[in-house]
Amino acid sequence: MTTRSRAHRPRHVARQPIWTPDGRLLGHEYLYRTAQGLPAGVDRWEPARQDLATRDVLAALYDSGAPAGTGLVFVNVTRTFLVGGLPLPAPDTRLVLEVVETVDADAAVLDGLAALRAAGYRIALDDWTGTPAQQAMLPLADYVKVDCRDLHRLGPRGLHHARSGGARLVAERVSGPDLVDVCRLLRFDLLQGNALGMPALCA
Repeated sequence: MTTRSRAHRPRHVARQPIWTPDGRLLGHEYLYRTAQGLPAGVDRWEPARQDLATRDVLAALYDSGAPAGTGLVFVNVTRTFLVGGLPLPAPDTRLVLEVVETVDADAAVLDGLAALRAAGYRIALDDWTGTPAQQAMLPLADYVKVDCRDLHRLGPRGLHHARSGGARLVAERVSGPDLVDVCRLLRFDLLQGNALGMPALCA
């Protein structure tokens, strides 16, 4: 990745904590934000612009060395990064490449995921709903993230399927204390959401 001066590093990056059910901090997801610190709606952008958002987040985190702290670093990545079209930071066992739900599991993506995992990156599947593409990528996933708004639709069978490849299950959008209790009962391995910590702009 091309190094840029600290004066030109993007600042519109927030992070949200990810916890174990017993309250231990595992790491953070790093999120692209507007200059005002608000969600930017990246998932609605055209692919080339999404690539730039991922590039900016990775540059903010890694251009001056790895992020501070010891926890895992979850970052949404687009297809372009998975197939080698844009460079990633050097392999870092803390970095979790979070595959957004719009990525199709074609041969190039599956080959890219296998190569990245072999190189030392960790892989997460975002917004698991059990699509054919997600099912094809499941054997390569270290983490599977489930939006709590999909819990009812997925049901126990859907969660069992998400676990079937050996990945750790992350509940995201945990929005209140009742959902914290539900996710613990459902044996999620990790929890993320505003009930446990709002996204905050990085310094």
